[in-house]
Amino acid sequence: MTEANAEPRSPLDETATDLLDGLFGWLADAWFRTEVTGLAHVPRSGPALLVANHSGALGLDAFVLHKLLHRALGRPVHVYASALVFRWPPLAAYARRHEVFCDDPTLGRDRLGAGHLVAVFPEGLDGLGKPFSRRYRLRPFNPGFAATAVRTGAPVVPVSIVGAEESYPKLGEVRALARRFDLPYFPLTTPLPFPAKWRVAVGEPIPAPDAAASYAARSAAARRLCDEVWFTVQSMVDRDRERRASPFW
Repeated sequence: MTEANAEPRSPLDETATDLLDGLFGWLADAWFRTEVTGLAHVPRSGPALLVANHSGALGLDAFVLHKLLHRALGRPVHVYASALVFRWPPLAAYARRHEVFCDDPTLGRDRLGAGHLVAVFPEGLDGLGKPFSRRYRLRPFNPGFAATAVRTGAPVVPVSIVGAEESYPKLGEVRALARRFDLPYFPLTTPLPFPAKWRVAVGEPIPAPDAAASYAARSAAARRLCDEVWFTVQSMVDRDRERRASPFW
């Protein structure tokens, strides 16, 4: 375990973690009134790779999703996150306690091999950085998760999140501040999230293809799996957007 993912050591870290834990739970339940469907598709034991879309200017969806899954499933969910999460001490303390990791180029291969759940957001920061005018249009997925699924044989569970785009819309960005703080972008958004209603849907697992002996065959299988998961998640997002009469109800 690296220093970035070590356990919190100070009482201040513990207090910040407890406060954030309560805040994310309150946001999920009271502010966003999140509806979650399809949890039965997540295996109750054994490994699985949960793959979700990523949206909203500040990436709040990752923390809300983790809170919901961890609470509902009763088993750890290891989340792969950007190293930026660990640059803000209170959030870093929360991440360290709640199985968030950022320093594993295999995207949790060892964790999956040990039978755990791993959640990833393959759009990465590109999903958060897209303008509000392109909301819910998924950016291309990084195929690394698919390569991990092929190598481990873990099924891929698609997850769609609708509502985060309206909660923290990206209305623009300030490039000078992004350079000043060494960030990929500095968004113009609301100081507090809008109370959009969130819908989280968990789809049926997509089996990983058999791992071929050659690297070329494994790479081709991973690309096909990546495309299949992208189309599945995009279809789920489109479906849930069409079902709602308003983003706020």
